[in-house]
Amino acid sequence: MPTALLSVWNKDGIEGIAQRLAASGFRLLSTGGTATALRAAGLDVLDVSSVTNFPEILDGRVKTLHPMIHGGLLARRDLPEHLATLREHGIETIDVLVSNLYPFADVVAREGASDTDIIELIDIGGPAMVRAAAKNHPGVIVLTNPADYDSILTTIEQGGIESVSLADRRRLAARAFEHVSTYDSLVSAWLREPEQAETPFPRELSFGGRLLHTTRYGENPHQRGAAYALATPGPVRGVATWQVHDGREMSYNNYLDATAALGTALDFPGATVVVVKHTLPCGIGSDEDLARAWEMAFEGDPVSAFGGIVGCNRTVTAAMVEAIGKLRLDVIIAPDYEPAALERLLRRKNLRVISAGPSPEAAFDVRSIPGGLLVQDTDSGAPDVAAWQAVTQRPPTAAELQALEYGWRAVRWVKSNAIVLSRPTQIVGIGAGQPNRVNSVRIAASIAGDKATGSVLSSDAFFPFADGIEAAAEAGVTAIAQPGGSVRDADNIAVADKLGLAMVLTGKRHFRH
Repeated sequence: MPTALLSVWNKDGIEGIAQRLAASGFRLLSTGGTATALRAAGLDVLDVSSVTNFPEILDGRVKTLHPMIHGGLLARRDLPEHLATLREHGIETIDVLVSNLYPFADVVAREGASDTDIIELIDIGGPAMVRAAAKNHPGVIVLTNPADYDSILTTIEQGGIESVSLADRRRLAARAFEHVSTYDSLVSAWLREPEQAETPFPRELSFGGRLLHTTRYGENPHQRGAAYALATPGPVRGVATWQVHDGREMSYNNYLDATAALGTALDFPGATVVVVKHTLPCGIGSDEDLARAWEMAFEGDPVSAFGGIVGCNRTVTAAMVEAIGKLRLDVIIAPDYEPAALERLLRRKNLRVISAGPSPEAAFDVRSIPGGLLVQDTDSGAPDVAAWQAVTQRPPTAAELQALEYGWRAVRWVKSNAIVLSRPTQIVGIGAGQPNRVNSVRIAASIAGDKATGSVLSSDAFFPFADGIEAAAEAGVTAIAQPGGSVRDADNIAVADKLGLAMVLTGKRHFRH
């Protein structure tokens, strides 16, 4: 008689699969709460302790860690010596394992949970069984996700356990190891937190991701793409909480652009609207009247706004939607929407409307390189205006300083070499991604046009030469914020003084490659 061992925390569908296994001639083994639930459903279940002849001990910490269980999982069915060993010790093979792990992340997220509470939810026996079954997948079917139950049970019902193909067994084994690997990454991330300041980059670093969905393609049609939610200890935050209204499909690029739009908007303390194109902000405006904030953002670059992505850090109002009018947009993302605003937006074709949940501050900024990863701290934090150093004969006025702070919040979201022209509550021109800084200044000035006159300039890195400063003055810029640190700082300050510009050195660079 084939044997199935069922030991799950997530009991969705467990009674149904147990009933179908029993009807297909399986002997059922189980543990703890799972056994109780199955007996309540009227099923005949053997306790694991009756097989091991050893009780659960240490408050359930030790129950399946026993040769009678792991021998039955790990014995190769194609090796006579393995089967002879089982007979010698009276061990029965286990042919199906249904198991998933303690909800570690949920306990970490629970308010008031102590270290002791959390540590008790670090599963030991479960991962050991899952790994054993997955290793021996030619002989053992391992099910860790309720979504797989029905198809596998249907196959067994139609043709017996032998009809489950090696390809399916291997696929399920891969999912089992993915399940355990993600779980382990959650545990290691939680354990690492207290020492993060001393050792920010661990010797071995793993990330667990859960598939949200595949996209039609990646950045280009010949590339495949998918969106994953990063598995982290604590409450679910970020992309996993996004609600795409009306079920509109999100593309790979939609995710990238929406992330940039939302992140930029959330960097501003006041009510702010951001327009993004190809992950780059092209317009930003701030006003408690979101319709006016939208108008200012749109004025930043009306040409690029067509087909753009809009991010907002407040509840989108019907008046803002009215101000947007019929302009074609691909995505709008915000914390929430007034009912009338949402109703109107959902009437539009090909517009993805996203309600974004809480956005976490990422611990790491991670990028792929061939055969590896680059990992760094995230570039975050509000501008420390008090630490800025005015270095020109004329310090910035209060209005200029306010405009410089506004531009400095924006500049870290712009690709280097980044130049942002701003007023106190509006970005009027952006130059990005140029091999030299003076071209970025000229592009920002050309986009701003007449609005460059009286604006201020933020530069993500120092000016290597004075030509960028001269181009800014020629466009009508009155003040500049830049990190400083060039060997020509003194020369650049002298040029700024000659041109009547105010300049501050922030001491902080915001490269974004």
